[in-house]
Amino acid sequence: MLSSEEFAHLTDPFRAELLAHCYRMLGSVTDAEDQVQETLIRAWRSYGRFEGRSSLRTWLYRIATNACLRALENRGRRPLPSGLGAPSEDPDRRLAPAQPEVPWLQPFPDALLPAGPADPAAIVDSRAGMRLALIAAMQYLPARQRAVLILRDVLQWRATEVAELLGTSTIAVNSALQRARERLEQAAPAADDIREPTTAQQRTLLDQYAAAFENADVTTLTRLLREDAVLEMPPLPTWFAGRELIGRFLAAQVLGDPGDLAMIPVAANGQPGFAAYLRGRAHAIQVLTVSASGVGHIVSFNQPELFTAFGLPLSSDALPAGAWPADALPAGARSADQAPLPL
Repeated sequence: MLSSEEFAHLTDPFRAELLAHCYRMLGSVTDAEDQVQETLIRAWRSYGRFEGRSSLRTWLYRIATNACLRALENRGRRPLPSGLGAPSEDPDRRLAPAQPEVPWLQPFPDALLPAGPADPAAIVDSRAGMRLALIAAMQYLPARQRAVLILRDVLQWRATEVAELLGTSTIAVNSALQRARERLEQAAPAADDIREPTTAQQRTLLDQYAAAFENADVTTLTRLLREDAVLEMPPLPTWFAGRELIGRFLAAQVLGDPGDLAMIPVAANGQPGFAAYLRGRAHAIQVLTVSASGVGHIVSFNQPELFTAFGLPLSSDALPAGAWPADALPAGARSADQAPLPL
C-alpha cells in the first residue's frame, strides 16, 4: 500500500481541479473541500484496486462525482435571494431578518482555481464555467443532470467517458444533457448585453465603484449601475432590481459616513469583486458582474466567515503592511480625479 506521502505526491496535481469540480456540483466551497477530502481518503484506501484501465485523473473524478452525488441526496439546492421570491419594491422598509438556516450559494475564490493554460480563449472558457450565475442556475438541475452538464459542457468530456463514469449508457447521457441544457436556459436565459468591457474600462469602473463605497457617494455609485442592475445580499432574503431602487436603498440603509467602508479587491468565480470591511471589521464579499454598460449584478455575501476562504483576516488592522501592490490597492487610495467612465 502506498504511504500517505506517496499518494499525496501522485494526487496533489489534481486537488485544485477536483475542488473546482466539487464546487460546481455543490455550490459551496466549504462542502467542496469536504468532498475532496472524502474523495482522496476513499482513493487512498482503494488504490490497491486501481487497475489503471483509466487515467488516475479520470478515476479520481469518478470518485469525486459519486461523492458529490451522495452528498446531494438529502440536500436541497443552494439558492441566492433572487431564487426565493420577488424583489423588494420599498428600499426604505426594514429588511427581512437574515436567514442563516438557509444553505446559501457561496462564492469560489479565484486563488483556489487550478492553474490553467496560457491560451486566452481557454482562460475565458475556464472562467465561464465558474460564473456565479451559471453555478446558481445549475442548482435547479437534478444531481445527475448537473453532473452530466458539468462533465460534458464544462470539462468537455466525451459522452462515452461520462457514461462510463456514471455507469450508464451514452444514450442516457445525451438525453440527460439535452434536458439539462433546456432547464438551464429556463433558469438563466442569456442576457442581452454580455459584452465584456476592455481591461482599461473595467479597471476604471472598479476603481470608481470602490471609491464611491468608501466615500459614501451614492450619486456616483448609482451612475455606475446598469438600468436593470440587481443587488442581492445573502443571508438576507431581501433583494432589489433596478438602478433607481438600488440607489435609494444604498442611500437609505447602507452608506453611512465616508471612511466607514474599506474595499479590498478580490476575484471570485472568474469575476471581479471586493472584500468590504465595515469600520475595520469583515463585513461582506462582493462579487460583481460587469459588462461594457456598467455593473449589472452585485451579490454581496454578508457572511464574514467567508473571508477565511479568501485568505483575508476578520479585521482590516491585521492586513499586512505592503500586502497590496499599487495596482491592487483599494480605489479610495488612488487618485480621485480620474475621468468618469462613459455609461
